[in-house]
Amino acid sequence: MNHQTFIWGRSGNRIRKTERWVEGLSVFGLLLAALLLFGINLDSLPLQDWCEAKIELIAHKLVQESVDYWQWLYPQNLSEPPLGTWLIASAYELGGINNSMARLPSAILTALSVPLLYGIGREVFHCRQSAVFSSLIYLTLIPVVYHGRLALADGSCLCFTILMMWCVLRSRRDFRWALGIGAGLSLICLTKGMGMGLLLGVIALLFLRWDTPRLLISVYWWLGLLLGIFPGVAWYIGFLLINVDNFNILGMFNQFIQPFWLPWLSDSRPTLYYLVEMLAVPWLLFLPSWLSCAWEHRNWSWAKFVLVWAVFYLVGIAVMISQKSWYFLPIYPALALAGGYQLATIWNRSSCKIYPRFWSLGLSLLAIGFVASSLGFKLQEIQQQTYQALETLLREQGINPEQL
Repeated sequence: MNHQTFIWGRSGNRIRKTERWVEGLSVFGLLLAALLLFGINLDSLPLQDWCEAKIELIAHKLVQESVDYWQWLYPQNLSEPPLGTWLIASAYELGGINNSMARLPSAILTALSVPLLYGIGREVFHCRQSAVFSSLIYLTLIPVVYHGRLALADGSCLCFTILMMWCVLRSRRDFRWALGIGAGLSLICLTKGMGMGLLLGVIALLFLRWDTPRLLISVYWWLGLLLGIFPGVAWYIGFLLINVDNFNILGMFNQFIQPFWLPWLSDSRPTLYYLVEMLAVPWLLFLPSWLSCAWEHRNWSWAKFVLVWAVFYLVGIAVMISQKSWYFLPIYPALALAGGYQLATIWNRSSCKIYPRFWSLGLSLLAIGFVASSLGFKLQEIQQQTYQALETLLREQGINPEQL
């Protein structure tokens, strides 16, 4: 009587085991691709002036000089919270002081954000294809790759943002994930300041108010959120206590909110600066179609998530006076999710359907532009080599090329 009468239990277990294998391979493949893209040749270019170099200099001092606990916890002459500096200093302790170690923490965290976005896709989409396509779109966005390979806190903030949003989605089924929301907000506040943390926190609350309003009246959910955000609050309270002698509210406001609401070093840019930044990315040729698709499916959780994230973040940065290219980074995961859903829909639909003419025209223009740019760089290289060969020939003949 111990033999198995029916087979569907064993088949179900086998299917679940196969699903786990496919899930693990998907995460591993995305993580490996991200690590290769973000981690190779980090020292191929010198550190950028003042932005990378300033953070690297402070981290270098933390490692080389004997500083006490409070100087490590609250570095001097730092224009933003110190988490990025702590990570670089820790990398210096492990691998030595060089450009690769300075950029390694941001590169690793940005690479980790790719499987985290895949996790978000698995939470909001029914099929795995949409999650995979979303992760691949995000991985190949030029601003994400560029900023993720710098010795700045931009890539780290992007990773913590995706982590927080993933915990927001998970908390709809398990209140314990609210602890992760608070931890993510703490990390964001310790990376880019209170302004970014408040903006992303409000976006998360607005999504839950639209999609799962019962969470906002749960004491356990709020308790987890407050426990998670406690480290960030404790750091800011400590900052106030350390600077109690020369403390003024305006000074602290300028130090940690200035990147968002005040001009950055009097660097004014045109009103259409952000639009140009977005249009410079090839994937965003499809942006109108992505947002239209999300609006058409606005009754679904994934569409609510994308619309709230994208629209309210755009409104938030639209009112900023200061304009920096990295401000757009936290919106790219939301756009990648919309693009992933549409790509999966196109992948599974009939091949006889015609694509929008705008796509064909835009891709053709991009291809022509890339070919023209490649030819231009190649011709410039050939011209430079020709000039060098001619100069060498003239010098061998005893003729000074500068006199010609």
